[in-house]
Amino acid sequence: MALEHNREVLTQVIFENAVIRHISKHRNADGTLDTAGNMKIWNDAVARFDQIPLWENGAPGFEISLDPLQIEPSIIFIPAPDGQQRGTVIVAHGGGFAWRTGCEGFHVADYFNHAGFAVAVLTYRLVPFTRRDAMADMQRAIRTLRHRKMELGISDKIAVMGFSAGGMLSGNCATHFDFGELGAEDPVQRQSCRPDACIVGYGAFTSTSFPRPFSPVPVPEETLAEEQYLSVERNLTAQTPPFFIWQTNSDDPRLSMNLAWQLQCANIPFELHCFPGGVHGLALADGNNDLGLKLPHVARWAELCAEWLSELGF
Repeated sequence: MALEHNREVLTQVIFENAVIRHISKHRNADGTLDTAGNMKIWNDAVARFDQIPLWENGAPGFEISLDPLQIEPSIIFIPAPDGQQRGTVIVAHGGGFAWRTGCEGFHVADYFNHAGFAVAVLTYRLVPFTRRDAMADMQRAIRTLRHRKMELGISDKIAVMGFSAGGMLSGNCATHFDFGELGAEDPVQRQSCRPDACIVGYGAFTSTSFPRPFSPVPVPEETLAEEQYLSVERNLTAQTPPFFIWQTNSDDPRLSMNLAWQLQCANIPFELHCFPGGVHGLALADGNNDLGLKLPHVARWAELCAEWLSELGF
């Protein structure tokens, strides 16, 4: 794999704004979301890179017939710019598990690569695949990077970073992990999928910590069990890695504050930033987003996060 090729392509993708699509163009004439157009933009960009498939023979249960717009789960790896063995940041876009917000993948990866880290842009499965499938993709990405660390020239340290749905996914993988299956026939599965840090931007972390709207219909037990499983704050342990959390107050900041409170109660290190200005979906908040918004104060989150990662030894 030509690692420098990926760096050059990323620079070109950013220069072209190839994965940014203004919010005014998100919908078809009938008002429905233009999912096909969105997926094409992402798929066309990914095709320009040297990709690392997460499974040599295809992801388990991945059937193109379920959604011909989706491509096999993969990562696009870009080494640290100084060539040193740095930690790697896996970047997961948002989009409600049904859409891919390109600026939350490629532009964020470019920023953190320039900040000195190795990065990997994750393409994970969306609906009709399940949240568990998406988690399996991120877990496999962590294992794959550790399995290939000598080839890629990286350290063992892996951070997961996500936005909106990607933030929820990152939180799930920071609370549901294993340390590798030592006897696994697949050598990748022998690697730990525990991340060393978790960065979450404007994610809805829970379905269980706040009262439900009044409803006479009881929630099925299996649904409640799954909601508990996917609620990040309900699954903290002594082995949960440190968190960096940021959100704007136009989202419900109780989500971030509640997670931070539970992390504090569990004695897990965290850093929390709730910005009074801005809206959902800002990515770097530098104007390079589908909203076209540049908010310098909110944009400080990325610099603070890079400092935080450096202090963690990335």
